[in-house]
Amino acid sequence: MTIQIGDRIPEVNIKRINGGIDTIDTHTFFEGKKMVLFSVPGAFTPTCSEKHLPGFIEHFEAFRNKGVGVACMSVNDPFVMKAWAASQNAPADMDILADGNGDFAKALGLEMDASAYGMGIRSKRFALYLEDGVVKFLEVEAPGEFRVSSAEHMLSLLG
Repeated sequence: MTIQIGDRIPEVNIKRINGGIDTIDTHTFFEGKKMVLFSVPGAFTPTCSEKHLPGFIEHFEAFRNKGVGVACMSVNDPFVMKAWAASQNAPADMDILADGNGDFAKALGLEMDASAYGMGIRSKRFALYLEDGVVKFLEVEAPGEFRVSSAEHMLSLLG
């Protein structure tokens, strides 16, 4: 079942790129924070690298000015996520999360099968806004689209 507005984020261990790579559970990670979590189907893929992550990098300070953190997640291993963040010049304090086995995407009910593209199980393209681990806004893209999970759209929701 897909996570809904008002639901608490499921508790799953994820890898966080934080200088190095560490494991953190999602309840601990999101606790006490206001945060936008956006997920991309794959690091180094065209829309993800040309639009999605760059938009959040461009507007990172606007989120910070609202007291909101930003986390980027993908079903990729932590080494790929670390290299992708570096190649995109992601801010050091933008949280980069690796969901290597797709456990978090599955727990959210936001996984998709991209086997037709040789990518296996991935995360849908989405963005959500949480306060203290509770979902306040959830935007899931239709297949092949990139609109409602953009940084600009999420900023417009935050007012």
